[in-house]
Amino acid sequence: MKRFKIWASITIAVSMVIFISSCNNGEDKKVDTAAAETTAAKPAETKMDAAPAARPANFTTMTIKVANYAKWLPAYEGDDSARTVNGLSNYVLGRGLGKDSNTVLVALKMADAAKAKAFANSPALKEKMKKGGVMGAPLSVNFVETVMQDTSANASTRVIMTHKVKDWAVWKKEFDSHKQMRMDAGLADRVVGHSVDDTHMVTLVFAINDMAKAKAFMASKDLKDKMAAAGVEGPPTVFYYTVAKKY
Repeated sequence: MKRFKIWASITIAVSMVIFISSCNNGEDKKVDTAAAETTAAKPAETKMDAAPAARPANFTTMTIKVANYAKWLPAYEGDDSARTVNGLSNYVLGRGLGKDSNTVLVALKMADAAKAKAFANSPALKEKMKKGGVMGAPLSVNFVETVMQDTSANASTRVIMTHKVKDWAVWKKEFDSHKQMRMDAGLADRVVGHSVDDTHMVTLVFAINDMAKAKAFMASKDLKDKMAAAGVEGPPTVFYYTVAKKY
């Protein structure tokens, strides 16, 4: 009888262990299933690549002499569709300072240099310019690949300078090293670039925060020496103007 009771007790104990273990396994399966469902329901994280920095727009600039700015402006703006067809869009109009107020700098954003050149040399444009009051041939025409452009707010009085250099990389290194010198002279870099066809032809635009300092600096022997050391060949072409209109 005792033996029977002992075996009965052992049998009950084993049964309880088996029952408890099976319950635990069921719970573990439930947890694993829930975790799997949660993982499946959670959308995969998509890694967004940083947007590439927008490169500066390339430009064409043309400096012209007009008989009367007020009469020329409507004629210029009325020909906007012809510029658009040729990959050009209005950007800035500048007027020369003082007695040069009828000398105009036209700056256009350029999407296609080949089209822009063909348009600039077309008989149709020359005829329209003549009718609009442009006097003679343009004083300068540049097709510029922009390397640096600063569009932050700054003084509306500007100077555009073009010159030839022996080597773009050598010149650019020297130019960059003298930025503080330009700032001390009241000049802020706005555009740095070179011809789309020739890296030896450099175009620069500066905002002028102090005209007296800027003109003294531009005429200084120190600047001439630094330009010579940077490989600038010949005297630069310089035009002072104020921004008359932005588009």
